[in-house]
Amino acid sequence: MQASDPHQAELCVAGSAFRERLDARLADLNGELAGAELLGLRSIAIDAQRGVEAVRDAVSTRLMESFRTTHGKASFGLLYELNSQHLLVQVAGRLRRYGSKADPRDVLQEVFFNVYRYPHRFNAEREDAFRVWSAMIVRNTVLKHLRSIGRAGRSEVAIDDLSEQPEGVSASPLSGAIEAESREECARVYMTYLHLYLRFYAMLSERERAALRMVEVDECSYRQAADELGIKLENLKMVIFRARRKIHRAMRRVFDGMSPDCRPAREPRSTRDPVGATDAIFADDQEVDE
Repeated sequence: MQASDPHQAELCVAGSAFRERLDARLADLNGELAGAELLGLRSIAIDAQRGVEAVRDAVSTRLMESFRTTHGKASFGLLYELNSQHLLVQVAGRLRRYGSKADPRDVLQEVFFNVYRYPHRFNAEREDAFRVWSAMIVRNTVLKHLRSIGRAGRSEVAIDDLSEQPEGVSASPLSGAIEAESREECARVYMTYLHLYLRFYAMLSERERAALRMVEVDECSYRQAADELGIKLENLKMVIFRARRKIHRAMRRVFDGMSPDCRPAREPRSTRDPVGATDAIFADDQEVDE
């Protein structure tokens, strides 16, 4: 919602020039604001003790309070002129934070539309009240815009957008019973998996069991395990890979209602026969995955 006033040619925040232009624009509100209220606004605008940002904050807060009570169009138009560039920067920054390519100007119009719709929610107790309130509206409007285009589920919420209040969790007898049953079911499923794993681990060959134990339980490196078993490093990796695959395949077959069919690999004919050992290791190549 843009101001239709021709004076919208940017009230730039630039020291004395800004104060002069603001004072001239306030004079245009003579027919809409009471004399005392307008005098108070003009005294703020020319107060040399205030910084430019402080002037904008105080004037914006009073204009918003006036719009809340009178819905004056001129007051809202000047409010837009004073804050549009400032809020556009905030909108663009939040859109970048969420990786959105939406046009910040489109979202800015939504921001001012919400300002226009909800003046009854404004509280003018502080001079910077409009700056704080409008920043909250910017945040909420950007998040609502992202949800409307289907981004909410895929966007990460910035840490400063998270509520500072701890999430309230209401405990009830029913929720407690459900949680207890869930824990019991999880423990039961875990024990089932563990039982099947140990069962099929016991069905592996001695070398396969030793390789898995050294790597997964004793936390030996592959190099250490290969030296301990007296086989090449690449052969050890193949032994471990196939042992794990056998266990996984056997468990899957059980859950599918089939026989596990977990067969141990053939042991090498002689530890001194590297060719025979390699043949034994790769003998599982003839096994067909289910």
